[in-house]
Amino acid sequence: MASSIKEIFSKDNFSKNKKLVLLSATVALLLVTAIAGITVGASKANENGKRTLTPSSHAVLTSACISTRYPELCISTVATSGGVELTSQKDVIEASLNLTKTVVEHNYFTVKKLIKKRKGLTPREKTALHDCLETNDETLDELHEAVEDLHLYPNKKSLREHAGDLKTLISSAITNQETCLDGFSHDGADKKVRKALFKGQMHVEHMCSNALAMIKNMTDTDITNFELKAKFTSNNRKLKEETTVAVDMASVGDLDADGWPTWLSAGDRRLLQGSTVEADATVAADGSGTFTTVAAAVAAAPENSNKRYVIHIKAGVYRENVDVAKKKKNIMFMGDGRTTTIITASRNAVDGWPTFSSATVAVVGERFLARDITFQNTAGPSKEQAVALRVGSDFSAFYQCDMLAYQDTLYVHSNRQFFVNCLIVGTVDFIFGNAAVVLQDCDIHARRPGPGQKNMVTAQGRTDPNQNTGIVIQNCRIGATSDLLSVKSSFPTYLGRPWKEYSHTVIMQSDISDVIRPEGWFEWSGTFALNTLTYREYANTGAGAGTGDRVKWKDFKVITDAAEAEPYTAGQFIGGGGWLASTGFPFSLGL
Repeated sequence: MASSIKEIFSKDNFSKNKKLVLLSATVALLLVTAIAGITVGASKANENGKRTLTPSSHAVLTSACISTRYPELCISTVATSGGVELTSQKDVIEASLNLTKTVVEHNYFTVKKLIKKRKGLTPREKTALHDCLETNDETLDELHEAVEDLHLYPNKKSLREHAGDLKTLISSAITNQETCLDGFSHDGADKKVRKALFKGQMHVEHMCSNALAMIKNMTDTDITNFELKAKFTSNNRKLKEETTVAVDMASVGDLDADGWPTWLSAGDRRLLQGSTVEADATVAADGSGTFTTVAAAVAAAPENSNKRYVIHIKAGVYRENVDVAKKKKNIMFMGDGRTTTIITASRNAVDGWPTFSSATVAVVGERFLARDITFQNTAGPSKEQAVALRVGSDFSAFYQCDMLAYQDTLYVHSNRQFFVNCLIVGTVDFIFGNAAVVLQDCDIHARRPGPGQKNMVTAQGRTDPNQNTGIVIQNCRIGATSDLLSVKSSFPTYLGRPWKEYSHTVIMQSDISDVIRPEGWFEWSGTFALNTLTYREYANTGAGAGTGDRVKWKDFKVITDAAEAEPYTAGQFIGGGGWLASTGFPFSLGL
């Protein structure tokens, strides 16, 4: 069976057979039942006559699974799949990922069945279930891409590039499971639907967690060995280049002689070098362009394009919700100015929208760029979660953009992201999510919230300690809007709180005004995550930057050594040296 799974998900067959694979529900259900019912150490032949693992394969499996958070699941899942020969940790990871894909298929059909057959679903529940279809579909693509990357490992790309890509893919897959379940957190009926999904989603999350732990163990070991070898191989140019660069676990590839990424097309390079950008489509509310809505322009853009597709959005107010789906790659939104080109809507939790679907603009297609635009949600402080911009696009960047809302303004959902010279305004948890994201030279302003509310600048959502995710705020200005300044003593404002168990946030080299309380940080609920979070501050200035009265949590720390802060720079944390130059936006790779 292992060989047939690999064949189905091969590079050539996956895209054209994806729908057929997803329709094979019976096969998926049988495999998932087999996986779920097994115990640790099952190495003998099962009732279906599958071949058992050889003693050597079982030894490799057991050794690989030691590094995982759920070792019993890791061993039992692969040991009972039958018919695989395991000679390395890489083999174990690939087998685990292929089996995980099968469970994702099962979850996908569970969601479809609920949509079709469950009676009495509210509009919110139906929307949340469709969000689950989207996140499960994205997970399937991410797992497939990870397997393809493993096939190439370690020779096609640098070790750091492989490590960064693999960890990002699986980190995003884990986040997607949480996102599905988060859509059912509002009332009693939601919780019943959540219960129907919980076991399957968590099964995938735990399997992905195991794969991520093994990937980290494998790549960390290989990089360490590579660097030790490099010290004694001074005449090898590539080795010298790799060792002179600081360890960059999220690197995204080689640069040519002029400092441009090697994957960047000649056309895109000319586009970025030019003083003006030529648009492929123009949106104008007054009818003077090729489209009158942004959504229509996105719908007409090519799918899976390797070439930058520029959509010029003329000055105007565009009252619509826009979805840049995963197949809409290399899209660029170019506005006429952050105060004149405005995309606005008002979806919100109180009116029945899950947080994920409340976004005015949602971006998933990779390598998305935007500049000189405002993304806005006008729902207001009484409407609870109401997202202005949600981003799940890998290698995405935003320049001179405004994100304006109240609770949950900017949803940095997943993958690698960069924001520079932007304005983010909000109240509760107004920069949140589980991307690997760096914000540089941004103005981050708390505003007056609703009665009894507290302002939280961040709410980072890392759920696994091995995820390469977190929020880094560097060289920014954290302050308040005028409506909050006069009443700031009535509405406490904090740098953040831990949304998920391994919440990871760093504020460094930024100006922090006295709108931030001396404690700096706030708990989510009692002692939840206070012993597992990672919160850091480094070299901040301003009236609110003093750390003498900061919280005394176990994993809050003030960094005093530049070397300890270096991993949080754009060059290392999001591998910016390999892709930020291609955006044409300003950036800093170091401290």
